[in-house]
Amino acid sequence: MNTFYHKNTKTTTLDRDSVHNLEREMKIRGFSHRTIESYLLYNRIFLEFIGKNSTAVTNNDIKNYLESIRDKGCANSTLNVALNALKFYYRQVLKRKFFFDIKGAKKSNYLPTILSREEIEKMLLVTKNPKHHFLISLMYSAGLRVSEALEIRMRDFDLDRKMITVRHGKGDKDRCTLLSEKLVPILSKQLSLKEPGDYLFTGADGKCHLTAESAGKIVKKSAEMSGITKNVSCHTLRHSFATHLLEAGTSIRYIQELLGHSKLETTQIYTKVANTNLQTIKSPLDL
Repeated sequence: MNTFYHKNTKTTTLDRDSVHNLEREMKIRGFSHRTIESYLLYNRIFLEFIGKNSTAVTNNDIKNYLESIRDKGCANSTLNVALNALKFYYRQVLKRKFFFDIKGAKKSNYLPTILSREEIEKMLLVTKNPKHHFLISLMYSAGLRVSEALEIRMRDFDLDRKMITVRHGKGDKDRCTLLSEKLVPILSKQLSLKEPGDYLFTGADGKCHLTAESAGKIVKKSAEMSGITKNVSCHTLRHSFATHLLEAGTSIRYIQELLGHSKLETTQIYTKVANTNLQTIKSPLDL
């Protein structure tokens, strides 16, 4: 997540109480843990930026803050998350009557980075650490977000049905996704060594799960070692999963379910990068 700090001002007791009320309200409404963390973070950053307590905030303060993070190069998606966090707090919780003339940033239409099957194989070939190899294999083969992969516990695997239950995914939704047959033997061994509630991927202490930062470094290192020059992240593996399924003829509706997208439009981005239709078209240089 991109964050933008501007000042080191101290928040007042009133501010802390207000932000606590925001947290309580989101919990009551059933917001996901990730959304709660994100909304609290952006509201705290905003209060530090303006140097006021929440009861004194004006519409112009909101605009000044959004302009400042735009000037620092934040992505449109980040700006919109910050705006939504502030809108919820000041309109829904504090019942303030502004934001009517503040519109969200235009959604960026960037195409996702996709790895070929050959590039995935190269990454796995150069990854000698068994734990790192399995992490990359699982994220790619199941189309998992990095947070979902790291929070998976041993009880979430169904080896007989070749299924993984993803609990509390984005939007706090549960779903099922694929478990590759190639991963079953390793998982069988892990299941015999760990308790049902244990994380699959643990950190140095053996209890907490691996951090997203560590997972990102593992994936990036494997990509660099295999000679891939693309900008590869954990999410690239998820993009590649969806694209490869689409190229193999899997219904986009099924892919939507496997990815946990609430809207089909989100999944349709992969139709723009899949080469299913392009394979039948020849370049004019080859005609």
